[in-house]
Amino acid sequence: MPTWVQLVYLLCGVCFILALKGLSGPKTARNGNLIGAAAAVVGCALPFFYIDQIKHVPLILAAIVVGTIGGVIGAQKVQMTQMPQMVALFNGVGGGAAALVALLELHEAIELGADSASFALAATAFTIAVGAISFAGSIVTFAKLQELMTSRPVVFPGLPILFGGSLIAAVALSVVLVRDPSIWAGTVLGLLGLLIGVLLVLPVGGADVPIVISLLNAFTGLTVAAGGYVLSNTLLLIAGTLVGASGTFLTMLMAKGMGRSVTNVLFGALKGGSTLGGGEASDRPVKSAGPEDVAIMLNYAERVIIVPGYGLAVAQAQHSLRELVDLLGERGVDIDYAIHPVAGRMPGHMNVLLAEAQVPYEQLKEMDDINGDFKDADVVLVVGANDVVNPAAKTTPGAPIYGMPILNADEAKAVVFMKRSMRPGFAGIENELLFEPNTTLLFGDAKDTMGKILNAVKAL
Repeated sequence: MPTWVQLVYLLCGVCFILALKGLSGPKTARNGNLIGAAAAVVGCALPFFYIDQIKHVPLILAAIVVGTIGGVIGAQKVQMTQMPQMVALFNGVGGGAAALVALLELHEAIELGADSASFALAATAFTIAVGAISFAGSIVTFAKLQELMTSRPVVFPGLPILFGGSLIAAVALSVVLVRDPSIWAGTVLGLLGLLIGVLLVLPVGGADVPIVISLLNAFTGLTVAAGGYVLSNTLLLIAGTLVGASGTFLTMLMAKGMGRSVTNVLFGALKGGSTLGGGEASDRPVKSAGPEDVAIMLNYAERVIIVPGYGLAVAQAQHSLRELVDLLGERGVDIDYAIHPVAGRMPGHMNVLLAEAQVPYEQLKEMDDINGDFKDADVVLVVGANDVVNPAAKTTPGAPIYGMPILNADEAKAVVFMKRSMRPGFAGIENELLFEPNTTLLFGDAKDTMGKILNAVKAL
């Protein structure tokens, strides 16, 4: 590889690091994303300029065109509520691609009769197995989030034995591949990886699914890094390591936000400890009101805290909410948004949703920063959130979300809970906050109801 190519790859690697740094803050996220995208384009185009004889150029270009069209359509058509599913698909495709490339490199090495070092073969086996796990697991998470299958944990007798046996078989086959490289060993290892990926995600349910997406993202990063070693490509090694490290760190932060361990997230359902999802609506009595009543409460409050959730994204009510908040702010009401780290279906879901409505970032307060303010709030307006304000996380040891840090909305003087129905949230359990004497429910579609509240406030 010419020196100038190595220098360009090094520059691209630096750009990836700068992109990741930029994505750590909302003010720099857009530029960080553009820097990373530009580096990726340069990295993909560079081989065409320094490799003398590239085979199957028309097919490669056709694949790039198809992928580009698919990416553009996905970016324009996918709704904000479907972003986690799209992330899962992109992640799975990345893992699957890394596994296929490793298989092709193994086939070429065997055909040429080249002697590969043991470490290179170990990296190849790792890429095939973990890439296949990431692909299959990501497809299952997509199906759960898209409701193509039940979001509840899927367990069956013998699952732990089958999962453990598959893991042992994959490790044994990896050893065989290192000692005696063969295509059949690589192919069977890939199939075992697919099985392990399915078995890994099936027992995960409810609010745990986004955490597994983050974990599988880390898996994909590690496979790309290992693939970079197999291909002797420094840029892939850098990019994969960044994704693997950041994905692992994010997984740990999300699990902490749920008050649980990663092991419990993955295998909790085997002993009844997973968030289950799919619960039934309650018939316990609640207090409800109309938009006009809520408008009066908000208009005459001094301190209001907004708690957004997945329902806000589903209803696409963020623009109406911002307009309401701006109007109340002009009348002297002190308003902030309380953001739970796992609100929505992925980290930062609410931040991106509200940024789309041009909500000032200064109004978005993280849980640790605002939890002490709820006791001084006159009104807490919960829009589409559920499990992240459920007091059962603090008071009910048997609840699936017990121990999860929540927003202390129950400490406010009054709570207005906007809900479409009494159906439980993603964790599938009743929200005890709904039945508190200081809670008022406002039923209906969030976008429609928010518009009615806004009109009522304007009329006051």
